[in-house]
Amino acid sequence: MEKFKILGFAGSLRKASYNRAILRAAAELAPENVELEIFDLDDIPPYNEDLELHLPAKVAEFKAKIKAADALVIATPEYNYSMPGVLKNALDWASRPSGDNSCNDKPLAIMGASIGAIATARAQYHLRQTCVILNMHPLNKPEVMVGIVQEKMDGNNILTDERTRDIIKNMLINLVEWTERLKQK
Repeated sequence: MEKFKILGFAGSLRKASYNRAILRAAAELAPENVELEIFDLDDIPPYNEDLELHLPAKVAEFKAKIKAADALVIATPEYNYSMPGVLKNALDWASRPSGDNSCNDKPLAIMGASIGAIATARAQYHLRQTCVILNMHPLNKPEVMVGIVQEKMDGNNILTDERTRDIIKNMLINLVEWTERLKQK
């Protein structure tokens, strides 16, 4: 049986990012037949339409990995009640040029972590709005909003909270099932 391939990326560039940490936890918790590759958005330049016909190498690599994946997992922080600019920028590149939207028809799961109690709820809903125009298919349940995340990590930024780990594992199982259902339609 071929491995189910998920591409994951975090909307944070900070090396000690909690969102990168929960993405690493997802890769570790992936079911046996699932491979979750993490792609860093570092070095993706600001979107510039003048560069669409000769994509920067990092952008071309990102688009190719999205196309090759069966599904995506996006871990987003929340900045000023929305998704971070770095994430929006990456999605803009992924969807361009016109006619070459690598996100088209792609299933995805969304998660996020924050030191605040409501986690990344508003950012996740803004990301869902962007998914409409990109023709992506976000998984609805479970919602993975890891609030007060600093209490759920150890000193090495490893997710140790078993309840949260179970929710992330369940999200991945549901993402595989969701993707299979979408393929049948």
